[in-house]
Amino acid sequence: MASNASSVQRVRVDGKFLRLGANKFFVKGITYGPFVPDDTGHYFPSPAQAERDLAQIRELGANVIRVYSKPPKWLLDLALAGGIRVMVDVPWNKHICVLDSKEMRQEVVNQVRDMALHCARHPATLAISVVNEIPPDIVRWTGPRNVSALIEHLVTLVKEVDPECLCTFGNFPPTEYLNPENIDFLCYNVYLHNQRAFDNYLARLQMIADTKPLILGEFGIDTVREGEEAQAEILSWQVETLFRGGLAGGIVFSFTDDWFKDHILITDWAFGVTTAERKPKAGFRALREKFNAAPYFTLPRYPMVSVVVASYNGARTLEVCLESLQRINYPNVEVILVDDGSTDQTTQIAEKFPKVRYIRHDVNRGLSAARNTGIQAARGQIVAFTDSDCRADEDWLHYTVSALLTGQYAAVGGHNFLPPEDSWVAAAVMLSPGGPAHVMLTDRVAEHIPGCNMVFYKWALEEINGFDPLFRKAGDDVDVCWRLQQRGYKIGFSPSGFVWHYRRSTVADYLKQQSGYGEAEALLVHRHPEYFNWFGGSQWQGKIYSPSKFGVLTRRPLIYHGWFGAGFFQTLYTPAPSFGLMLLTSLEYHAVVVTPLIVLAVVFRQLIPVAVASMLIPLAVCAVAAWQADLAKDRRRPWSRPLVALLFFLQPIFRGAARYKGSVRTPRRATMPAPKPGATQSAQDGGPEAPVGQLIEYWNERGIDRVTFLNGVIEDLDQHGWPNKVDTGWNNYDLEILGTTWARLHLTTVAEAIGHGKEMIRCRLKPRWTFVAKLVMSAVIGVDLLLIGLLMNRYWWVVFVLLSVPLMMWFMAEQQRKILRQVAVFLDDVGQKLKLRKIEAKPLDL
Repeated sequence: MASNASSVQRVRVDGKFLRLGANKFFVKGITYGPFVPDDTGHYFPSPAQAERDLAQIRELGANVIRVYSKPPKWLLDLALAGGIRVMVDVPWNKHICVLDSKEMRQEVVNQVRDMALHCARHPATLAISVVNEIPPDIVRWTGPRNVSALIEHLVTLVKEVDPECLCTFGNFPPTEYLNPENIDFLCYNVYLHNQRAFDNYLARLQMIADTKPLILGEFGIDTVREGEEAQAEILSWQVETLFRGGLAGGIVFSFTDDWFKDHILITDWAFGVTTAERKPKAGFRALREKFNAAPYFTLPRYPMVSVVVASYNGARTLEVCLESLQRINYPNVEVILVDDGSTDQTTQIAEKFPKVRYIRHDVNRGLSAARNTGIQAARGQIVAFTDSDCRADEDWLHYTVSALLTGQYAAVGGHNFLPPEDSWVAAAVMLSPGGPAHVMLTDRVAEHIPGCNMVFYKWALEEINGFDPLFRKAGDDVDVCWRLQQRGYKIGFSPSGFVWHYRRSTVADYLKQQSGYGEAEALLVHRHPEYFNWFGGSQWQGKIYSPSKFGVLTRRPLIYHGWFGAGFFQTLYTPAPSFGLMLLTSLEYHAVVVTPLIVLAVVFRQLIPVAVASMLIPLAVCAVAAWQADLAKDRRRPWSRPLVALLFFLQPIFRGAARYKGSVRTPRRATMPAPKPGATQSAQDGGPEAPVGQLIEYWNERGIDRVTFLNGVIEDLDQHGWPNKVDTGWNNYDLEILGTTWARLHLTTVAEAIGHGKEMIRCRLKPRWTFVAKLVMSAVIGVDLLLIGLLMNRYWWVVFVLLSVPLMMWFMAEQQRKILRQVAVFLDDVGQKLKLRKIEAKPLDL
């Protein structure tokens, strides 16, 4: 039987799931053994008993057994004959510090290699788990990095024997921070008997798994302590919850109460769904019912979904996209192709799909306009978007719509993966900065979802008037997410509702794409200044999930171990990448630091080493980013990492240049009005000594609260087209008013209750330098110091240089005075509208 088995197809990874041949393979498993060893030392029953057990397991609806010792070949053959795959654990002693001894480490290596030679090539082998549940104190003692390195080495040993064999390791909550890079899927043992806690923890594990499949390697209930009816009830909702949560499967512990461990027969625990005599319990029948229903449990309802594909000259991948949408596993769906004035073969491709509704724009109107056309034509209550360079997983809508219906969301997004058939250049592009990514606020709630995988309630899109036509190439997804959140709606994320997304296949196409993103950023800054920092970068409150890794972390990740390292949930806290390192590769760094140093080095040869160093620093940062990139072996070429480093270097330059170019083209906001006649002296000129801040107070006898006053200020600012950033809860001021290129202002308010419905609304105005002002001042000071050192014997030059700093300071103070008196005018206007009595403004000594 084993000789014929060599032609049987193997299970492989496919996105967030496993696949066997053309179909997905959802793990519906149960643990088997270990049993009292026989005369040959095998921890399994006789072949006859095993054959009866496997027949009972097939009756259960299971397709996988997990074993914890080396299975004899006859057991693998029996399993394969019954359509059952085997997940094999390597039983080395993980309760000792094996890395403290070369001899113990080598013994582990030998055991894993022996198991691989015995099982890995057999097609019944689903996967080899190189270790199961390393104790957390052992991990802490040895070091998480060292333990992860050991696991990765053991996986490599198995892959050397059989590259097609799937590999994992059995993890559990106390060491959830262990995440070796080369495992094929994540396997967690989770024993939680509270449904809400179980559901929430699975959501967390999906975020930890990120782009890899997630399987529960063990979950179960002891009938000695919980009872058989409780086991049946808990197993029922556990199985349904894990499959609804988009996991690739789960393995119940265990098949029978016949259980031998640590050289003794266990009699005080009974996790089996059958007794030691193989008599089915209530849990057996409940599990059989759920396994037969899995993986597609019925959704609360099946509203019609309109899938909109907006395409402009996307013929290269359009046919693949439309073919994938014909195979969608959802009963009530229509596909709308909006051809945005394409000049390629889009029309001819659309004719091959008569079920697809085809709408064509006579001219190219831009991405947002095309998507709005799709929304207007949509007949569904739900509108989903993907791109012509994507192909959808068949269960894409099953999982995203499920999340939309069961969560309190207005929209849901998901992953976008690199297709396995895409080129090695595309693989390098995926690992480079600027690609589509999702940003998560929690394990379920997203701050941003990528435009190639978005699902909305139609009413939510209509409420915000759809996509903004201003965004022709990109940025529309960011704008929509922000506008929905500003209205109080939440955006969800479905880890298993994914699409495959073809990346740019040439460097030129990638840089062209990034330039388009830069133009979109300029528009976003114009539309949503509150979401951008002083550097012009977007401010995300959540965690960005992207395959691109930027530079070196500011500090090592921290692990919460619990009291004496015994916490049941030990969590990894990863710091964000260094913002300073990102600055070192930016266009601004090259313009303000590198270029001036090169120019000065031409005149002053002493500066040549400094100029060379300034050029080498960003190159070094990009090299580190390329070194950290997770390049898959089958996509790795000798030039892969150099290409990633090159793209890390070029991307911020091209994107930054396009952003500045777009800023010039973006329509300017109207300026603030001049102070009105009769305004106070402090409002007119900021006071006789040009204070660095002001305190303005309004007497309030009308019961108007502070928030109403602030809303009036914001409304007045918006009417005059003056950009402002409202605090989102993370700052110690209420409003940031973006004045000129050189100055901005923070407005903070407080209400002092006097009693009898009377109060004082106090406004603190603090002018601040903008990033550009700080950058220019730093450059002036830096250049001055260099020139002073080089021109010490030319006194007139030194005097001229020393005057430049006071002149800049005077100019900056003038800019601050300007915005101070302009904002004071606005506050007076709002106060008059609300009939508040103004108290004379006071200088504020900061």
